[in-house]
Amino acid sequence: MTDLPLLSVRSITRRYGRHVGCEDVSFDLYPGEILAVVGESGSGKTTLLNCISCRMQPTAGTVSYRMRDGETRDLAALTEAERRFLMRTDWGFVHQNPADGLRMRVSAGANIGERMMAVGERHYGRIRASAEDWLSRVEIPGARIDDRPTAFSGGMRQRLQIARNLVTGPRLVFMDEPTGGLDVSVQARLLDLLRSLVAEMGLSAVVVTHDLAVARLLSHRMMVMRRGRVVEHGLTDRVLDDPQDAYTQLLVASILEV
Repeated sequence: MTDLPLLSVRSITRRYGRHVGCEDVSFDLYPGEILAVVGESGSGKTTLLNCISCRMQPTAGTVSYRMRDGETRDLAALTEAERRFLMRTDWGFVHQNPADGLRMRVSAGANIGERMMAVGERHYGRIRASAEDWLSRVEIPGARIDDRPTAFSGGMRQRLQIARNLVTGPRLVFMDEPTGGLDVSVQARLLDLLRSLVAEMGLSAVVVTHDLAVARLLSHRMMVMRRGRVVEHGLTDRVLDDPQDAYTQLLVASILEV
């Protein structure tokens, strides 16, 4: 990790009228670092993720990102075209429901190829070869390249969504409950795949999850949210093994009792 953060979040707040989605959240994310944001349903973690990934306008606060040229830019100051390009190329977003991150009416290969075309690739042979390579990397048989995602299982759809996001070599990936809705055996396989790809590519990631086991397996640091605010923040193993906040202690204890 370098001394300069890739993503800097300062005092991000999002309100819905009188209701607080998230409030006064600040952190830095460094290259190659994985941050897990955990908390129960309604804690504000998904609102925060949407604010820092340009999917939602914060009520207050700033989010800055260090571009590939080394310049740090305030995301609010980017043009809409610049933001869209960033989201299609340098960033990835893995949705809990794969259908939200895939084009269900086109083939698996076309889903991956579409991202490649966003960065200027136009050679059909190279696009198809890369799509086949990425399908194999996410453990989908190459023979399924022309099948639509509607013919895939939930686990295969999620792996296809991961391939679609990673084919452009992004530096930052946002993940919203990436194993949610999958059965336990499929979750374990997907987590192993995610962990190996993240390490291999040196990715930075912000992972939203209610599952502390997912946070322990994937993340270096953890941020615990309750009612829109961060109540604890530190190295993942420290937070899980020696929680300081009463709410974090309750979360950890509830897992241990299962």
